[in-house]
Amino acid sequence: MVAGASSSCYASPLCDWLVGACMSSGGDRLLQSDTKSSRRSTLLTKSKCSSFSSSSSTNGSAGLVSNCNSNALPSLFFESNNNSYFNRKQGRLNQASSSGQVALEMEKEAMVKKKPPLESRRVVVTGMGVETPLGHDPHTFYDNLLQGISGISPIENFDCSAFPTRIAGEIKTFSTEGLVAPKLSKRMDKFMLYLLTAGKKALADGGVTEDVMAEFDKSKCGVLIGSAMGGMKVFYDALEALKISYKKMNPFCVPFATTNMGSAMLAIDLGWMGPNYSISTACATGNFCILSAANHIIRGEADVMLCGGSDSVIIPIGLGGFVACRALSEKNDDPTKASRPWDSNRDGFVMGEGAGVLLLEELEHAKSRGATIYAEFLGGSFTSDAYHITEPHPDGAGVILCIEKALAHAGISKEDINYINAHATSTPAGDLKEYQALAHCFGQNPELRINSTKSMIGHLLGASGAVEAVATIQAIKTGWVHPNINLENPDKAVDTKLLVGLKKERLDIKAALSNSFGFGGHNSSIIFAPYK
Repeated sequence: MVAGASSSCYASPLCDWLVGACMSSGGDRLLQSDTKSSRRSTLLTKSKCSSFSSSSSTNGSAGLVSNCNSNALPSLFFESNNNSYFNRKQGRLNQASSSGQVALEMEKEAMVKKKPPLESRRVVVTGMGVETPLGHDPHTFYDNLLQGISGISPIENFDCSAFPTRIAGEIKTFSTEGLVAPKLSKRMDKFMLYLLTAGKKALADGGVTEDVMAEFDKSKCGVLIGSAMGGMKVFYDALEALKISYKKMNPFCVPFATTNMGSAMLAIDLGWMGPNYSISTACATGNFCILSAANHIIRGEADVMLCGGSDSVIIPIGLGGFVACRALSEKNDDPTKASRPWDSNRDGFVMGEGAGVLLLEELEHAKSRGATIYAEFLGGSFTSDAYHITEPHPDGAGVILCIEKALAHAGISKEDINYINAHATSTPAGDLKEYQALAHCFGQNPELRINSTKSMIGHLLGASGAVEAVATIQAIKTGWVHPNINLENPDKAVDTKLLVGLKKERLDIKAALSNSFGFGGHNSSIIFAPYK
Protein backbone atom coordinates (compact mmCIF):
# COMPACT_ATOMS: atom_id res chain seq x y z
CA MET A 1 0.00 0.00 0.00
CA VAL A 2 2.80 2.41 0.83
CA ALA A 3 4.65 1.50 -2.34
CA GLY A 4 1.52 2.10 -4.40
CA ALA A 5 1.01 5.52 -2.87
CA SER A 6 4.59 6.53 -3.54
CA SER A 7 4.44 5.50 -7.16
CA SER A 8 1.65 8.00 -7.78
CA CYS A 9 3.10 10.69 -5.60
CA TYR A 10 2.42 13.55 -8.06
CA ALA A 11 -1.30 13.09 -7.32
CA SER A 12 -1.07 12.21 -3.65
CA PRO A 13 -1.48 14.90 -0.95
CA LEU A 14 0.07 12.45 1.51
CA CYS A 15 3.24 12.34 -0.56
CA ASP A 16 3.38 16.15 -0.77
CA TRP A 17 3.12 16.29 3.01
CA LEU A 18 5.59 13.46 3.50
CA VAL A 19 8.26 14.91 1.20
CA GLY A 20 7.95 18.37 2.68
CA ALA A 21 8.30 16.95 6.18
CA CYS A 22 11.20 14.71 5.25
CA MET A 23 13.16 17.67 3.96
CA SER A 24 12.69 19.48 7.27
CA SER A 25 14.38 18.81 10.58
CA GLY A 26 10.94 18.92 12.19
CA GLY A 27 7.56 18.34 10.58
CA ASP A 28 5.73 20.85 12.77
CA ARG A 29 8.02 23.71 11.82
CA LEU A 30 7.48 23.13 8.08
CA LEU A 31 3.72 23.01 8.47
CA GLN A 32 3.39 26.20 10.49
CA SER A 33 2.64 28.32 7.43
CA ASP A 34 0.15 27.03 4.90
CA THR A 35 1.01 29.68 2.37
CA LYS A 36 4.70 28.76 2.38
CA SER A 37 4.31 24.98 2.62
CA SER A 38 2.03 24.62 -0.41
CA ARG A 39 4.50 25.94 -3.02
CA ARG A 40 7.54 24.51 -1.25
CA SER A 41 6.11 20.99 -0.93
CA THR A 42 5.14 20.99 -4.61
CA LEU A 43 8.67 21.91 -5.68
CA LEU A 44 10.19 19.37 -3.35
CA THR A 45 7.81 16.68 -4.54
CA LYS A 46 8.88 17.22 -8.16
CA SER A 47 12.55 16.98 -7.26
CA LYS A 48 12.27 14.02 -4.91
CA CYS A 49 9.38 11.89 -6.12
CA SER A 50 11.43 9.86 -8.57
CA SER A 51 13.83 8.69 -5.88
CA PHE A 52 10.99 7.82 -3.52
CA SER A 53 9.17 5.90 -6.22
CA SER A 54 12.16 3.79 -7.26
CA SER A 55 13.21 2.93 -3.73
CA SER A 56 9.78 2.27 -2.29
CA SER A 57 8.70 0.04 -5.13
CA THR A 58 11.34 -2.47 -4.11
CA ASN A 59 11.71 -1.93 -0.40
CA GLY A 60 8.21 -0.88 0.66
CA SER A 61 8.05 1.47 3.62
CA ALA A 62 11.71 0.90 4.38
CA GLY A 63 12.58 2.57 1.08
CA LEU A 64 10.64 5.65 2.10
CA VAL A 65 12.28 5.79 5.47
CA SER A 66 15.75 5.56 4.01
CA ASN A 67 15.11 8.72 1.97
CA CYS A 68 13.72 10.78 4.84
CA ASN A 69 15.02 12.46 7.95
CA SER A 70 14.76 9.83 10.69
CA ASN A 71 13.98 12.44 13.33
CA ALA A 72 10.97 13.72 11.40
CA LEU A 73 9.26 10.43 10.58
CA PRO A 74 8.27 9.35 14.15
CA SER A 75 6.56 12.67 14.79
CA LEU A 76 4.61 12.34 11.53
CA PHE A 77 3.49 8.74 11.71
CA PHE A 78 3.70 7.46 15.27
CA GLU A 79 3.27 10.27 17.85
CA SER A 80 -0.25 10.62 19.20
CA ASN A 81 -0.01 14.41 19.52
CA ASN A 82 -0.24 14.76 15.71
CA ASN A 83 -4.04 14.53 15.82
CA SER A 84 -4.27 17.39 18.27
CA TYR A 85 -1.87 19.38 16.11
CA PHE A 86 -4.05 19.02 13.01
CA ASN A 87 -7.20 19.76 15.01
CA ARG A 88 -5.67 23.02 16.19
CA LYS A 89 -4.51 23.79 12.63
CA GLN A 90 -7.95 23.14 11.17
CA GLY A 91 -9.54 25.35 13.80
CA ARG A 92 -7.30 28.24 12.92
CA LEU A 93 -8.02 27.77 9.20
CA ASN A 94 -11.77 27.73 9.80
CA GLN A 95 -11.57 30.88 11.88
CA ALA A 96 -9.43 32.67 9.31
CA SER A 97 -11.68 31.61 6.46
CA SER A 98 -14.75 33.00 8.17
CA SER A 99 -13.12 36.39 8.63
CA GLY A 100 -11.66 36.59 5.13
CA GLN A 101 -8.07 36.56 6.41
CA VAL A 102 -7.05 33.67 4.14
CA ALA A 103 -7.79 35.72 1.03
CA LEU A 104 -5.94 38.71 2.43
CA GLU A 105 -2.90 36.62 3.32
CA MET A 106 -2.83 35.07 -0.16
CA GLU A 107 -3.02 38.52 -1.75
CA LYS A 108 -0.18 39.78 0.44
CA GLU A 109 1.95 36.79 -0.45
CA ALA A 110 1.28 37.29 -4.15
CA MET A 111 2.41 40.91 -3.86
CA VAL A 112 5.58 39.91 -2.04
CA LYS A 113 6.42 37.21 -4.57
CA LYS A 114 5.51 39.28 -7.61
CA LYS A 115 8.50 39.53 -9.91
CA PRO A 116 9.92 43.01 -10.37
CA PRO A 117 9.52 44.39 -13.90
CA LEU A 118 12.28 43.41 -16.30
CA GLU A 119 14.78 46.06 -17.24
CA SER A 120 14.42 47.25 -20.80
CA ARG A 121 16.22 44.69 -22.95
CA ARG A 122 17.05 45.75 -26.48
CA VAL A 123 17.33 43.20 -29.29
CA VAL A 124 19.85 43.51 -32.10
CA VAL A 125 20.73 41.54 -35.23
CA THR A 126 24.32 40.29 -35.22
CA GLY A 127 24.27 37.59 -37.90
CA MET A 128 22.38 36.48 -41.02
CA GLY A 129 22.26 33.34 -43.11
CA VAL A 130 20.34 32.51 -46.30
CA GLU A 131 19.76 29.85 -48.92
CA THR A 132 17.98 31.43 -51.91
CA PRO A 133 17.67 31.19 -55.70
CA LEU A 134 19.88 34.31 -55.86
CA GLY A 135 22.69 33.29 -53.54
CA HIS A 136 23.80 31.39 -50.47
CA ASP A 137 25.05 34.29 -48.37
CA PRO A 138 23.43 37.65 -47.51
CA HIS A 139 25.91 39.72 -49.50
CA THR A 140 25.64 37.82 -52.80
CA PHE A 141 21.90 37.57 -52.36
CA TYR A 142 21.44 41.30 -51.84
CA ASP A 143 23.90 42.33 -54.55
CA ASN A 144 21.84 40.33 -57.04
CA LEU A 145 18.66 41.97 -55.78
CA LEU A 146 20.16 45.44 -56.21
CA GLN A 147 21.11 44.56 -59.79
CA GLY A 148 17.55 43.46 -60.53
CA ILE A 149 18.53 39.88 -61.36
CA SER A 150 15.71 37.35 -61.37
CA GLY A 151 16.06 33.91 -59.80
CA ILE A 152 12.95 32.54 -61.52
CA SER A 153 13.62 29.78 -64.08
CA PRO A 154 12.18 26.55 -65.51
CA ILE A 155 11.84 23.76 -62.94
CA GLU A 156 14.59 21.14 -63.26
CA ASN A 157 13.97 19.05 -60.12
CA PHE A 158 11.33 16.87 -61.81
CA ASP A 159 9.37 16.52 -65.03
CA CYS A 160 6.59 19.08 -64.80
CA SER A 161 5.63 19.13 -68.48
CA ALA A 162 2.06 18.08 -67.64
CA PHE A 163 1.53 21.03 -65.28
CA PRO A 164 0.18 24.43 -66.38
CA THR A 165 2.93 26.06 -64.28
CA ARG A 166 6.49 24.92 -65.03
CA ILE A 167 8.58 27.69 -63.44
CA ALA A 168 9.79 28.47 -59.92
CA GLY A 169 12.42 30.18 -57.83
CA GLU A 170 14.40 26.95 -57.65
CA ILE A 171 17.80 26.61 -55.97
CA LYS A 172 19.96 25.00 -58.65
CA THR A 173 23.14 24.39 -56.66
CA PHE A 174 23.36 23.62 -52.98
CA SER A 175 25.99 22.12 -50.70
CA THR A 176 25.96 20.98 -47.08
CA GLU A 177 29.67 20.20 -47.03
CA GLY A 178 31.24 20.99 -43.68
CA LEU A 179 27.87 21.96 -42.18
CA VAL A 180 25.78 18.77 -42.11
CA ALA A 181 26.94 15.17 -41.72
CA PRO A 182 26.79 13.27 -45.06
CA LYS A 183 24.52 10.56 -43.62
CA LEU A 184 21.98 13.15 -42.46
CA SER A 185 22.22 15.02 -45.75
CA LYS A 186 20.92 11.91 -47.53
CA ARG A 187 18.03 11.37 -45.12
CA MET A 188 16.76 14.85 -44.35
CA ASP A 189 14.21 16.86 -46.25
CA LYS A 190 15.58 19.90 -48.06
CA PHE A 191 13.70 22.29 -45.78
CA MET A 192 15.76 20.92 -42.88
CA LEU A 193 19.02 21.08 -44.81
CA TYR A 194 18.36 24.68 -45.86
CA LEU A 195 17.50 25.52 -42.25
CA LEU A 196 20.64 23.90 -40.80
CA THR A 197 23.03 25.47 -43.29
CA ALA A 198 21.44 28.93 -43.08
CA GLY A 199 21.47 28.71 -39.28
CA LYS A 200 25.14 27.83 -39.12
CA LYS A 201 25.98 30.51 -41.68
CA ALA A 202 24.19 33.05 -39.49
CA LEU A 203 26.40 32.01 -36.57
CA ALA A 204 29.53 32.30 -38.69
CA ASP A 205 28.38 35.68 -40.03
CA GLY A 206 27.89 36.79 -36.43
CA GLY A 207 31.43 35.84 -35.45
CA VAL A 208 30.28 32.99 -33.22
CA THR A 209 33.30 30.70 -33.32
CA GLU A 210 33.76 27.63 -31.13
CA ASP A 211 35.65 29.74 -28.59
CA VAL A 212 32.88 32.34 -28.52
CA MET A 213 30.25 29.64 -28.25
CA ALA A 214 32.04 28.14 -25.26
CA GLU A 215 31.41 31.38 -23.35
CA PHE A 216 27.66 31.34 -24.03
CA ASP A 217 25.18 30.27 -21.38
CA LYS A 218 23.58 27.44 -23.38
CA SER A 219 20.45 27.58 -21.25
CA LYS A 220 19.86 31.12 -22.55
CA CYS A 221 20.40 30.25 -26.22
CA GLY A 222 17.43 29.16 -28.33
CA VAL A 223 16.32 28.16 -31.82
CA LEU A 224 12.97 29.18 -33.33
CA ILE A 225 12.90 28.45 -37.05
CA GLY A 226 9.60 27.46 -38.62
CA SER A 227 8.22 26.06 -41.84
CA ALA A 228 4.87 26.40 -43.58
CA MET A 229 4.94 23.00 -45.25
CA GLY A 230 7.56 20.97 -43.37
CA GLY A 231 9.16 17.86 -44.85
CA MET A 232 6.70 17.36 -47.69
CA LYS A 233 9.21 15.47 -49.86
CA VAL A 234 9.97 13.01 -47.05
CA PHE A 235 6.25 12.52 -46.49
CA TYR A 236 5.57 12.16 -50.22
CA ASP A 237 8.29 9.53 -50.55
CA ALA A 238 6.83 7.66 -47.58
CA LEU A 239 3.43 7.53 -49.26
CA GLU A 240 4.99 6.18 -52.44
CA ALA A 241 6.81 3.50 -50.43
CA LEU A 242 3.61 2.61 -48.59
CA LYS A 243 2.00 1.70 -51.92
CA ILE A 244 4.45 -1.22 -52.00
CA SER A 245 4.62 -2.05 -48.29
CA TYR A 246 4.98 -0.33 -44.96
CA LYS A 247 8.27 -2.23 -44.68
CA LYS A 248 9.65 0.00 -47.43
CA MET A 249 9.00 3.20 -45.51
CA ASN A 250 11.89 5.29 -44.23
CA PRO A 251 12.04 5.02 -40.41
CA PHE A 252 12.81 8.75 -40.34
CA CYS A 253 9.72 9.71 -42.35
CA VAL A 254 7.73 10.90 -39.33
CA PRO A 255 10.37 12.93 -37.44
CA PHE A 256 11.90 14.38 -40.59
CA ALA A 257 8.50 15.46 -41.95
CA THR A 258 7.47 17.49 -38.90
CA THR A 259 8.03 21.25 -38.93
CA ASN A 260 9.68 21.38 -35.50
CA MET A 261 12.46 18.94 -36.24
CA GLY A 262 14.66 21.42 -38.07
CA SER A 263 14.91 23.65 -35.01
CA ALA A 264 15.34 20.59 -32.84
CA MET A 265 18.22 19.18 -34.91
CA LEU A 266 20.02 22.52 -34.95
CA ALA A 267 19.63 22.89 -31.17
CA ILE A 268 20.90 19.34 -30.65
CA ASP A 269 23.89 20.04 -32.86
CA LEU A 270 24.74 23.27 -31.02
CA GLY A 271 23.85 22.05 -27.53
CA TRP A 272 21.51 25.02 -27.05
CA MET A 273 19.05 24.39 -24.24
CA GLY A 274 16.91 27.53 -24.32
CA PRO A 275 13.56 28.03 -26.12
CA ASN A 276 13.35 25.52 -28.97
CA TYR A 277 10.32 25.05 -31.20
CA SER A 278 8.83 26.06 -34.51
CA ILE A 279 5.81 28.08 -35.59
CA SER A 280 3.77 27.31 -38.69
CA THR A 281 1.52 30.13 -39.90
CA ALA A 282 1.67 29.52 -43.64
CA CYS A 283 3.50 32.30 -45.48
CA ALA A 284 3.71 34.48 -42.34
CA THR A 285 5.83 31.86 -40.57
CA GLY A 286 9.19 33.63 -40.81
CA ASN A 287 7.92 36.85 -39.23
CA PHE A 288 6.06 35.00 -36.49
CA CYS A 289 9.27 33.17 -35.56
CA ILE A 290 11.39 36.34 -35.57
CA LEU A 291 9.00 38.31 -33.38
CA SER A 292 8.48 35.42 -30.97
CA ALA A 293 12.24 34.90 -30.69
CA ALA A 294 12.78 38.60 -30.00
CA ASN A 295 10.13 38.47 -27.30
CA HIS A 296 11.99 35.63 -25.56
CA ILE A 297 15.01 37.93 -25.35
CA ILE A 298 12.96 40.94 -24.24
CA ARG A 299 11.40 38.89 -21.44
CA GLY A 300 14.80 37.65 -20.27
CA GLU A 301 14.14 34.03 -21.23
CA ALA A 302 17.04 34.03 -23.70
CA ASP A 303 20.09 36.09 -24.58
CA VAL A 304 20.69 34.62 -28.04
CA MET A 305 18.18 33.28 -30.58
CA LEU A 306 18.50 31.81 -34.06
CA CYS A 307 15.20 32.47 -35.81
CA GLY A 308 13.55 32.50 -39.21
CA GLY A 309 11.90 30.14 -41.67
CA SER A 310 12.59 27.46 -44.26
CA ASP A 311 10.59 25.71 -46.99
CA SER A 312 11.17 23.49 -50.00
CA VAL A 313 8.12 22.14 -51.81
CA ILE A 314 9.01 22.42 -55.48
CA ILE A 315 7.94 18.81 -55.97
CA PRO A 316 4.92 17.31 -57.79
CA ILE A 317 2.58 17.39 -54.79
CA GLY A 318 3.62 20.94 -53.85
CA LEU A 319 3.33 22.33 -57.37
CA GLY A 320 0.10 20.42 -57.99
CA GLY A 321 -1.45 21.63 -54.77
CA PHE A 322 -0.91 25.31 -55.54
CA VAL A 323 -2.02 24.80 -59.15
CA ALA A 324 -5.23 23.35 -57.77
CA CYS A 325 -5.65 26.52 -55.69
CA ARG A 326 -5.31 28.53 -58.92
CA ALA A 327 -2.70 30.65 -57.17
CA LEU A 328 0.29 30.32 -59.53
CA SER A 329 1.46 32.30 -62.52
CA GLU A 330 1.42 30.48 -65.85
CA LYS A 331 3.90 32.77 -67.64
CA ASN A 332 6.15 29.85 -68.55
CA ASP A 333 7.54 31.35 -71.75
CA ASP A 334 9.41 34.14 -69.95
CA PRO A 335 10.10 33.01 -66.35
CA THR A 336 11.99 36.13 -65.30
CA LYS A 337 8.89 38.22 -66.13
CA ALA A 338 6.40 35.99 -64.31
CA SER A 339 6.57 37.51 -60.82
CA ARG A 340 5.38 41.11 -61.15
CA PRO A 341 3.89 42.61 -57.96
CA TRP A 342 1.51 45.57 -58.53
CA ASP A 343 1.77 45.22 -62.31
CA SER A 344 -1.54 45.11 -64.16
CA ASN A 345 -0.44 41.93 -66.01
CA ARG A 346 0.21 39.85 -62.88
CA ASP A 347 -1.54 36.49 -62.90
CA GLY A 348 -0.40 34.75 -59.71
CA PHE A 349 2.64 34.12 -57.58
CA VAL A 350 5.71 32.05 -58.42
CA MET A 351 6.81 29.36 -55.99
CA GLY A 352 10.28 29.61 -54.49
CA GLU A 353 12.37 27.71 -51.98
CA GLY A 354 15.05 28.46 -49.43
CA ALA A 355 15.69 29.62 -45.89
CA GLY A 356 16.49 32.77 -43.96
CA VAL A 357 17.90 32.86 -40.43
CA LEU A 358 18.70 35.81 -38.17
CA LEU A 359 20.99 35.74 -35.16
CA LEU A 360 19.30 37.92 -32.54
CA GLU A 361 21.05 38.97 -29.34
CA GLU A 362 20.35 41.04 -26.30
CA LEU A 363 22.23 44.30 -26.82
CA GLU A 364 24.57 44.10 -23.82
CA HIS A 365 25.33 40.45 -24.60
CA ALA A 366 26.31 41.41 -28.14
CA LYS A 367 28.41 44.37 -26.99
CA SER A 368 30.22 42.32 -24.37
CA ARG A 369 31.62 39.99 -27.04
CA GLY A 370 32.35 42.78 -29.51
CA ALA A 371 29.81 41.62 -32.08
CA THR A 372 29.05 43.64 -35.20
CA ILE A 373 25.52 44.99 -34.93
CA TYR A 374 23.70 45.16 -38.26
CA ALA A 375 20.39 46.60 -37.07
CA GLU A 376 18.07 46.79 -34.10
CA PHE A 377 14.80 44.93 -33.84
CA LEU A 378 12.23 47.44 -32.59
CA GLY A 379 9.03 45.42 -32.44
CA GLY A 380 6.20 43.81 -34.33
CA SER A 381 2.73 42.35 -34.18
CA PHE A 382 0.40 39.54 -35.26
CA THR A 383 -3.30 39.75 -36.13
CA SER A 384 -5.94 37.62 -37.81
CA ASP A 385 -8.25 38.67 -40.63
CA ALA A 386 -10.84 36.19 -39.32
CA TYR A 387 -12.38 36.34 -42.77
CA HIS A 388 -11.42 33.71 -45.37
CA ILE A 389 -9.10 30.74 -45.96
CA THR A 390 -7.11 32.37 -48.75
CA GLU A 391 -8.57 35.80 -49.55
CA PRO A 392 -7.53 38.97 -47.69
CA HIS A 393 -10.13 40.98 -45.84
CA PRO A 394 -11.81 43.36 -48.35
CA ASP A 395 -11.13 46.52 -46.36
CA GLY A 396 -7.69 45.45 -45.06
CA ALA A 397 -8.82 45.73 -41.44
CA GLY A 398 -6.54 42.94 -40.20
CA VAL A 399 -3.47 44.32 -41.95
CA ILE A 400 -4.08 47.88 -40.75
CA LEU A 401 -4.56 46.66 -37.18
CA CYS A 402 -1.36 44.62 -37.42
CA ILE A 403 0.67 47.61 -38.61
CA GLU A 404 -0.75 49.89 -35.94
CA LYS A 405 0.00 47.36 -33.21
CA ALA A 406 3.54 46.87 -34.55
CA LEU A 407 4.18 50.62 -34.40
CA ALA A 408 2.86 50.73 -30.83
CA HIS A 409 5.04 47.79 -29.82
CA ALA A 410 8.08 49.43 -31.38
CA GLY A 411 7.28 52.75 -29.71
CA ILE A 412 7.55 54.77 -32.91
CA SER A 413 5.17 56.80 -35.07
CA LYS A 414 4.13 56.05 -38.64
CA GLU A 415 6.21 59.03 -39.78
CA ASP A 416 9.34 57.20 -38.66
CA ILE A 417 8.81 54.43 -41.24
CA ASN A 418 10.30 55.35 -44.60
CA TYR A 419 10.93 51.89 -46.08
CA ILE A 420 8.58 48.92 -46.41
CA ASN A 421 9.44 45.49 -47.72
CA ALA A 422 5.94 44.42 -48.68
CA HIS A 423 4.46 40.93 -48.76
CA ALA A 424 3.26 41.63 -52.36
CA THR A 425 3.21 38.18 -53.96
CA SER A 426 2.03 39.13 -57.50
CA THR A 427 -1.57 38.02 -57.00
CA PRO A 428 -4.39 40.24 -58.29
CA ALA A 429 -6.24 40.61 -54.98
CA GLY A 430 -3.43 40.37 -52.44
CA ASP A 431 -1.14 43.05 -53.89
CA LEU A 432 -3.88 45.64 -54.13
CA LYS A 433 -5.33 45.06 -50.66
CA GLU A 434 -1.91 45.33 -49.04
CA TYR A 435 -1.07 48.47 -51.00
CA GLN A 436 -4.32 50.10 -49.90
CA ALA A 437 -3.56 49.26 -46.26
CA LEU A 438 -0.04 50.69 -46.59
CA ALA A 439 -1.32 53.84 -48.29
CA HIS A 440 -3.90 54.24 -45.52
CA CYS A 441 -1.22 54.01 -42.81
CA PHE A 442 1.75 55.72 -44.46
CA GLY A 443 0.52 57.43 -47.62
CA GLN A 444 1.19 60.94 -46.31
CA ASN A 445 4.91 60.29 -45.87
CA PRO A 446 6.71 61.72 -48.94
CA GLU A 447 9.90 59.79 -48.10
CA LEU A 448 8.22 56.38 -48.13
CA ARG A 449 9.55 53.72 -50.50
CA ILE A 450 7.94 50.30 -50.98
CA ASN A 451 9.30 47.25 -52.80
CA SER A 452 8.76 43.50 -53.07
CA THR A 453 11.63 41.03 -52.95
CA LYS A 454 9.32 38.40 -54.45
CA SER A 455 9.60 40.09 -57.84
CA MET A 456 13.01 38.42 -58.15
CA ILE A 457 12.99 35.25 -56.03
CA GLY A 458 9.32 34.30 -56.04
CA HIS A 459 7.37 33.32 -52.95
CA LEU A 460 9.44 31.24 -50.52
CA LEU A 461 6.34 30.40 -48.47
CA GLY A 462 7.30 29.96 -44.79
CA ALA A 463 10.81 31.21 -45.52
CA SER A 464 9.68 34.40 -47.26
CA GLY A 465 9.39 36.63 -44.19
CA ALA A 466 12.81 35.63 -42.90
CA VAL A 467 14.57 36.05 -46.26
CA GLU A 468 12.84 39.41 -46.70
CA ALA A 469 13.95 40.40 -43.20
CA VAL A 470 17.52 39.78 -44.39
CA ALA A 471 16.85 41.99 -47.42
CA THR A 472 15.42 44.68 -45.13
CA ILE A 473 18.46 44.61 -42.86
CA GLN A 474 20.78 44.69 -45.87
CA ALA A 475 18.94 47.79 -47.08
CA ILE A 476 19.60 49.41 -43.70
CA LYS A 477 23.27 48.42 -43.88
CA THR A 478 23.95 49.49 -47.43
CA GLY A 479 21.64 52.50 -47.80
CA TRP A 480 20.23 51.04 -51.03
CA VAL A 481 16.78 49.58 -51.65
CA HIS A 482 16.34 47.07 -54.45
CA PRO A 483 14.05 47.66 -57.46
CA ASN A 484 10.61 46.28 -58.22
CA ILE A 485 11.43 44.48 -61.44
CA ASN A 486 8.67 43.86 -63.99
CA LEU A 487 6.63 46.85 -62.75
CA GLU A 488 6.09 47.93 -66.35
CA ASN A 489 2.35 48.66 -66.37
CA PRO A 490 1.38 49.52 -62.79
CA ASP A 491 -2.13 48.73 -61.63
CA LYS A 492 -4.32 51.83 -62.06
CA ALA A 493 -5.25 51.69 -58.35
CA VAL A 494 -1.60 52.03 -57.32
CA ASP A 495 0.25 55.32 -56.87
CA THR A 496 3.75 54.66 -58.17
CA LYS A 497 5.09 57.61 -56.15
CA LEU A 498 5.27 55.27 -53.16
CA LEU A 499 6.88 52.38 -55.04
CA VAL A 500 10.54 51.83 -55.86
CA GLY A 501 11.00 51.85 -59.62
CA LEU A 502 12.82 49.52 -62.00
CA LYS A 503 16.23 50.52 -60.65
CA LYS A 504 17.71 50.48 -57.14
CA GLU A 505 17.38 53.67 -55.13
CA ARG A 506 19.46 55.33 -52.46
CA LEU A 507 17.61 55.67 -49.14
CA ASP A 508 18.69 56.70 -45.66
CA ILE A 509 16.41 54.41 -43.71
CA LYS A 510 15.03 55.67 -40.40
CA ALA A 511 12.92 52.60 -39.66
CA ALA A 512 11.83 49.75 -41.90
CA LEU A 513 8.74 47.58 -41.80
CA SER A 514 8.51 44.09 -43.30
CA ASN A 515 5.12 42.46 -43.87
CA SER A 516 4.18 38.80 -44.26
CA PHE A 517 0.69 37.35 -44.59
CA GLY A 518 -0.47 33.76 -44.80
CA PHE A 519 -3.39 31.57 -45.81
CA GLY A 520 -5.89 31.53 -42.97
CA GLY A 521 -5.72 35.29 -42.50
CA HIS A 522 -2.44 35.37 -40.57
CA ASN A 523 -0.94 38.88 -40.60
CA SER A 524 2.50 39.85 -39.32
CA SER A 525 4.58 43.01 -39.32
CA ILE A 526 8.09 43.44 -37.92
CA ILE A 527 10.17 46.60 -37.63
CA PHE A 528 13.95 47.12 -37.83
CA ALA A 529 16.02 50.29 -37.58
CA PRO A 530 19.68 51.31 -37.66
CA TYR A 531 21.35 50.66 -34.32
CA LYS A 532 22.15 53.89 -32.51
